[in-house]
Amino acid sequence: MAKKYQLKKETREGVSGIDYEAELNPQQYAAVSSTPGPALVIAGAGSGKTRTLTYRVAYLLDQGVDPRGILLLTFTNKAAREMMERVKELIPRDLSEMWSGTFHSIGNRILRRHADEVGLTRSFSIMDRDDQKSLMNTVIAECEIDTKQRRFPKADVLISIFSLIENTGSTLEDVLEVRYPYFEEWAEEISKVENRYRAKKLEVNSVDFDDLLLLPLKLLQENELIRKGYQKRFQYILVDEYQDTNHVQSELIDIFARPQLSVMVVGDDAQSIYSWRGADMDNILSFPERYENATVYKIETNYRSVPEVLELSNAAIKVNRKQFTKTLNAARTGGRMTPALIPLEDPRTQANFVAQRILELRDEGVELEEIAILYRAHYQSLEIQMELTSRNIPFEITSGLRFFEQSHIKDIAAFLRFVVNRKDEVSFKRFCLLLPGVGNMTAEKMWRSWLKSGHQLEENPPTKYSEIFQKFKVPAKAAKDWEQLGYTLDELITADGFARPADMITSVLEGIYDEYMRASFDNYDNRRQDIEQLVLYSETFDDILELLGQLSLMSSVDGDPSGKKEELDGEKLTLSSIHQAKGLEWKAVFIIWLADGMFPNGRVLEADDEDMLEEERRLFYVALTRAKDELYLTYPQLNPKSYSGDIITRPSRFLDECPEELMEQWEVGPSW
Repeated sequence: MAKKYQLKKETREGVSGIDYEAELNPQQYAAVSSTPGPALVIAGAGSGKTRTLTYRVAYLLDQGVDPRGILLLTFTNKAAREMMERVKELIPRDLSEMWSGTFHSIGNRILRRHADEVGLTRSFSIMDRDDQKSLMNTVIAECEIDTKQRRFPKADVLISIFSLIENTGSTLEDVLEVRYPYFEEWAEEISKVENRYRAKKLEVNSVDFDDLLLLPLKLLQENELIRKGYQKRFQYILVDEYQDTNHVQSELIDIFARPQLSVMVVGDDAQSIYSWRGADMDNILSFPERYENATVYKIETNYRSVPEVLELSNAAIKVNRKQFTKTLNAARTGGRMTPALIPLEDPRTQANFVAQRILELRDEGVELEEIAILYRAHYQSLEIQMELTSRNIPFEITSGLRFFEQSHIKDIAAFLRFVVNRKDEVSFKRFCLLLPGVGNMTAEKMWRSWLKSGHQLEENPPTKYSEIFQKFKVPAKAAKDWEQLGYTLDELITADGFARPADMITSVLEGIYDEYMRASFDNYDNRRQDIEQLVLYSETFDDILELLGQLSLMSSVDGDPSGKKEELDGEKLTLSSIHQAKGLEWKAVFIIWLADGMFPNGRVLEADDEDMLEEERRLFYVALTRAKDELYLTYPQLNPKSYSGDIITRPSRFLDECPEELMEQWEVGPSW
């Protein structure tokens, strides 16, 4: 009979000397000092979520937990680094054996160790987006799909389709029906490409970012020995931003956590705003049901905002049915103002007010970098960008390029520029390169053909581009689109010269560019809205030369819009979509375009889907809770192109849901 011998656990309890109860508020301390087991921490906006997670890791180490037994999962490398740096400040010891990082970095680590189990070698390559596009184009060619008669989705779009399938557990049919209905006729061919793409990646010993989650999950599901090895190692699982996890990430967490079930997930269901990229809020809502005897901790003390902002935020989110109810309480004392509700005459007046108030705030001592303008969609910032530029107020955009610098806006401008200036080689080649099967060499040949035709020298615009273009030799793939391009350019010309600028843009959009966008961009809807906003802006111009001149001036500005940084001490205010603003904060926040159809989004209202509307309301809540001191809520009362088709806008229903006494209404008079 074998003699039993037991190793003694090394005692490290309390080595840091931290007084956790004194360092944390009662709610934070309850979560940090909780006993092993499943725990859900609902950490409200500005409540010290990172502090709670950091101190939880330190607490475990102080209790003698081996760093090897801790797994910390985050969504960004920055978050992982910050947490580990803070832990080391609290407990200066060797943590090199502790695994912490993003889901993808942890997945990569596992995959490197066991690559041969999934058909790869340990030297596999990780493809970036450009690599993926290149491989996808190779696969499309290998599948011999006939794209001469119809536009087949481009590589970028296919990558997004396949990523949604993988990360949500949906079928191709479901994704096409809900997100890409205009590609349903290609379903069979897309499925063929999908299968070939998967096989091709293994052939070239490469993975994409989705594989860094999918392949480790498959490995752990199918290989019991490997699965038990990681389950034995990771005794304590900590997860940040749990409300943003998708189907695959949730499955990975569940596997790691068994059988000991010592898993703590931290998040805020009220800030779940990424369903469009695969995040599933049901992961956080169903946690107590999926983990028997799970303890739910709520951290409700907010250290960011004044009470007036929090009262409005609490009221706004209270309407949602699906949520863990909580009330944010301010650690700060009362602010100097109640959130302001400002109805304004039209979009231009809205921009005028915002710019003027920003200059006033700066005069009052609020630095520009402490001010943000937030919006539901990027195109809603057009008038604001123009007004800030005209007033020499420097700004930076976190939600993308400046409006007139975006590629789809420049594409539209290229058609107009060429019709106005038939010697414009750059614009000619730009729209040629949009055609299927046309590369740089072909575009150069097409330009030479145009020069040989002699029409670039005519004083008056050619009567029919469609007749001239028939004589060009173009690739078979491009023939149909080249013919349509000729007819589209014909529409830009009238007997008196040129059509009205807004009509010219509409002709280009509907004649040829809309179909190109559908096939080329995974964010087609957003780009379409941008161009519709450009049409609206162009309504104020009767002369195409004036419009093109304005576009050039607005898009040529690089960095600081005024070129006079010294005037405003090098500061820049921030323009951002609300999605991009999550996790950030400013002293003063302007939320613009709070009108039904703009925020909440028109497509959401049209769908009449309660879950979609609740996510829009969560987005509104995220916007409100970005403000530390001052909050301005604006909307134009007249909109030349509102969602409802009526020029009179309806204030956002989110504003109607908030008690009037929580907002101070401002009446903005006309300038004299």
